[in-house]
Amino acid sequence: MVCIAAFIILCLMSVVVAFLSIFRRDIGKRWWKTFKKAWGCVGKRITLQKCETGFKEDIKNSILSKVIVKKPKLVKPISVGIEVVAVLIVLVTVWSLVEGAKAGLALWSLGTCNVQRPEACSLSAEVCSIDGDSGPKNPIEAVGYWFSDWGEIFSAIPDKFRDWDNAKLDLRGIMVYASLDKNTKTAIDIFDPGCSVCLQSFRTQKETGFFNQYNVLLVPFPIQNGSGEFKYKNSKLISEYVMAAVYQGIPETYKGSISPAFDIIDRIFTEKNEEHKSYQKLFNDYYSAEEAEETLKSWLVEFGYSEAEVSEIEARAKSSEIADIIAKNNDIVVNNIHAKGIPTMIYDGGKHTGAYKE
Repeated sequence: MVCIAAFIILCLMSVVVAFLSIFRRDIGKRWWKTFKKAWGCVGKRITLQKCETGFKEDIKNSILSKVIVKKPKLVKPISVGIEVVAVLIVLVTVWSLVEGAKAGLALWSLGTCNVQRPEACSLSAEVCSIDGDSGPKNPIEAVGYWFSDWGEIFSAIPDKFRDWDNAKLDLRGIMVYASLDKNTKTAIDIFDPGCSVCLQSFRTQKETGFFNQYNVLLVPFPIQNGSGEFKYKNSKLISEYVMAAVYQGIPETYKGSISPAFDIIDRIFTEKNEEHKSYQKLFNDYYSAEEAEETLKSWLVEFGYSEAEVSEIEARAKSSEIADIIAKNNDIVVNNIHAKGIPTMIYDGGKHTGAYKE
């Protein structure tokens, strides 16, 4: 283990030595000679051969030479300590390589290097993450989580080679028709009404004509953490009313361009109240459930529904039918699409995580 540990340390220090050797070539030559010895010893170990170079003894002797003269009684415990430290260096290095490979594979397959806490990965796209539960409470659970992460990574790898245009995804949401022509490309846009990244993405889509280029299916997805709590307090209520409005149909007096369900999302993402506060912020931080529901009802009346129709939408929003649709959508998004963050979009044959960019 000593020769392997020495090789690891030499590898880490080689960059510094390479820089120093520009000014002092003798340092570079001496270092390269030691490095070759270390690699020779490691090579023998890897091929299960006996290390005949004596490199291990050279390392230990160079460390212990001064101790032997001054305090010979400490030679044995220090020698044992060197072996222990060498084992720890090798174990830490192997663990680091495994964790690095895990993070790299997760970033490639899931779009985040942290499977349980996607927002904690600075390398991933900006998202509103779908987090796991509160995390392991003891070492045994930690091992279980570690293997669970690998399971999620491997199950998501086939997604990178999947033809998403022909994926059979039975999702329900708001249809935004750019054209009824069968040749017009389709897109799926999964969002959370309370997600600030979804707001940015939606605005960019409107500004760049995304909704005019594709037949888009907007799928409301109230993010639910591992504990069962919703990430944004009124997202579930908004999603229920949006889906209820979809199934209610468009009222005869509607004067908008797409549908009342779309108008609800459009207003939450793009408009402000008379006090210049974003409706998304109001729903997330200010409105109680009762205030949020009354606001949605007033919007439905404004969009052309009669009082009787609003009552029907309210009853439908609270029905098991809508609850089942949202639960099924969520199951597809998490277990079939393997989304770890919202927004997640599917268009042009690929799955795209994070805010839309033209």
